Amino acid sequence: MFDSSLNSLGAKVVVASSGDENHPPENITDGNTNTFWMSTGMFPQEFIVRFAESTEISAVTVDSYNVKHLKIEKNTSQNASHFESVTEKEFEHTEGRLQSNSLLLKGGNATHLRFIITSGYDHFVSVHSISIQN
Repeated sequence: MFDSSLNSLGAKVVVASSGDENHPPENITDGNTNTFWMSTGMFPQEFIVRFAESTEISAVTVDSYNVKHLKIEKNTSQNASHFESVTEKEFEHTEGRLQSNSLLLKGGNATHLRFIITSGYDHFVSVHSISIQN
């Protein structure tokens, strides 16, 4: 099992429900917790990560701020459609510091992962980094 940033796997954010030119969705995959994607308010917010090829995933670590509830879905096709739920979690509020949560995934391989933030502790949330374990 190894922990890998999404960038090193050739993964890209292909869809994001909101964007800020100073904090674009691409920051999620760079492996740097000092850069981040920030939502523009309102919920749900979501983004979809596409892997270069089908990738075995046993767990995902999400470094974020102000996220209250997150769902993760996956698919194994080349198209970003027909997702199946693999996990969801309520995050603890960590005032003034990053939330770091590891979520076990059921189901093995994925071509796409969809992250759906259904609620936050504030109007705005940020996702700083995502890494996977396989």
